Amino acid sequence: MPALLVAIAVLLLVVSLPWWLPKIVISLRVRIFARINGPDGVLVPGPEIGIEHFRQLYAHPAANGRSRGAALSDLFWYWLAPGPQVHQEHLEPGARYDDVARTTRKILARPKGEVERVLARVVRDYLGELAVTGARTVRLRELMMPIWADFYHQLVFEKPATAHTRKLIVDNANDVITALKCTGLRHMDVRDRLTRFLREAIDNDDIPHPLPAALTPEEQAWFLQGTFFNTAIVQMSEAMTHLFLVLARNPEIQERLRDNPDDDRYLDHVMDETFRSYPLFGIAHRITTDDIAVTPELTLPAGTVLCFSYADFHASGFENPHTFDPDRWNHLSARTANHIPFGVTQNRPCPAKGIAPLTMRVVVREMLAAVRFHSSATHVRSIPNRGPCVLVPVEDRAKPVARLAAQQLRDRAEDVTRSVSQLFLGTYMVWDARRQRLTGRYFADHETAQSVGGHE
Repeated sequence: MPALLVAIAVLLLVVSLPWWLPKIVISLRVRIFARINGPDGVLVPGPEIGIEHFRQLYAHPAANGRSRGAALSDLFWYWLAPGPQVHQEHLEPGARYDDVARTTRKILARPKGEVERVLARVVRDYLGELAVTGARTVRLRELMMPIWADFYHQLVFEKPATAHTRKLIVDNANDVITALKCTGLRHMDVRDRLTRFLREAIDNDDIPHPLPAALTPEEQAWFLQGTFFNTAIVQMSEAMTHLFLVLARNPEIQERLRDNPDDDRYLDHVMDETFRSYPLFGIAHRITTDDIAVTPELTLPAGTVLCFSYADFHASGFENPHTFDPDRWNHLSARTANHIPFGVTQNRPCPAKGIAPLTMRVVVREMLAAVRFHSSATHVRSIPNRGPCVLVPVEDRAKPVARLAAQQLRDRAEDVTRSVSQLFLGTYMVWDARRQRLTGRYFADHETAQSVGGHE
């Protein structure tokens, strides 16, 4: 009898692992990361600064430092290599940033009709390759990456990507986001292959756009890789993963959109609610370049590292914030609510704030016309599971019950192994990033450069 009781206890322990072990591991990982990173950063909102000051600080012109002086930057530079020093999100303000940002805007500035035609053709061609003729289990993030790889290749090169080029781009983007999620180590050989391809294209004058004159040819390749073939691919793939998971878990919303493909207003409300519920960024850090008076009693000195929590901001000031409700936007304005999915106009907003919603609408319309989405997987902001989903042809109205049951069991089991893997891989990468001190070494090597407001 004691042996039977022990066996039952062990069985219950193993079966219950998915419900308690990942939470414990995540908490431990956060503690380890905080210990390794040190006391770097003032959380907003946090003990010192309330939610009511979030937008004020985020938009403040002195909250414009990006990398210099923040230990956290070592980690982001490590994940975004190669060329994080010319990544648009991490460049210090000044002439180099202005040149890079101007180039990005010009490449993205395409007529609406052209963008819609190009992307619709990309999606239809991809659906033809995918050939969904029966129930098919996919990972949404991986499903979306080839679409965005081909689309952004066409924006940069003004021609479709070859199968080889598309694979180079997807492999690079996937390696970056896998490392960022701490589900795998980074592979610089994978990333360097794309760098070499872009450098060769620049040397052969194959880029039909003037590139930032302030950058060397190698830096120009890194600029294209980081802005268009890393951040753009990753962020748009993650955004679509969240959106399609929402539709998969809310069939009534999915059907309403499918039945009303021209109802952009409702689709925009669904996208706003998706961005609110699942912000693409967890924490965005900025370094103050001058003193900022938050209140009469609190002044943040220059050099303060501000860590803005999108998730906390997007959950504040809403009725039932943890309920997914696109109809709340019938009487709310994204401009006045606690909602900044693309940053704020006053302080370096996302350069894709105009093109991103437009392109997301196109992908939704084309995909819903061809397939139905079903999912029983866990949906959290960081989506380390890459968005498990079952696709069926649009004419198939039957729910794939057996596949969804298997998907749920697999997702729960993967939560256990993935959380342990993230603990060890993430801890190693944080340690390795701090050991390499990429930002500290870079700025130490450029001490003669002008301070904030001039060249790096």
